[in-house]
Amino acid sequence: MKLTSNTFADGTRIPGNNAFCIPDGKGHAQLGDNRNPHLAWSDLPAGTRSLVLICHDPDVPTRPDDVNQEGRTVPASLPRCDFTHWILVDLAPTGEIAEGEFSSAVTACGKPGPAGPRGTRQGINDYTAWFAGDAQMTGDYHGYDGPCPPWNDEIVHHYVFTLYALDVERLPADGRLTLDVVKQAMQGHVLGQASLTGLYALNPSVRC
Repeated sequence: MKLTSNTFADGTRIPGNNAFCIPDGKGHAQLGDNRNPHLAWSDLPAGTRSLVLICHDPDVPTRPDDVNQEGRTVPASLPRCDFTHWILVDLAPTGEIAEGEFSSAVTACGKPGPAGPRGTRQGINDYTAWFAGDAQMTGDYHGYDGPCPPWNDEIVHHYVFTLYALDVERLPADGRLTLDVVKQAMQGHVLGQASLTGLYALNPSVRC
């Protein structure tokens, strides 16, 4: 089972037009085009009836104290945690995902869901919690919302796209599709998986 992309190669930088935020030329950040990348798959296991796609960043700071603060950096030594950027379920095994098909802009308060293109359903990503205290941005963020690491982080962030082949046509879960709900519903149905990793940083002193 393989997962590939015409947008970026495994282990290389994700283009800015696929990011939630891009450099603003002044060392900080501004909103980007937020287009989902192209993704294609091959060599699916026999019996595959649907696909689940999850994208996460394992490099998110565990403490917000230094995040995007003038005159400070987020130290490389800080423990890190996961941040979910995309949950997509009930994806047909045939075809591929076109760039910009599921997301082509930043949507304040989040894209609607869970219904998505081509009969898919889109789960809740972690921008939902990130913007929970922002009156202008709060809401349920469904589907893809791309990279926006701290502009003062000392490390490159890794964005891991993982595709799961399932033996069911529809994921046995309803309602609000959080990561925990989706992972629980997948148990006992996964036939195989494949991953693709892209890199991204907003800090001009960090190269990727």
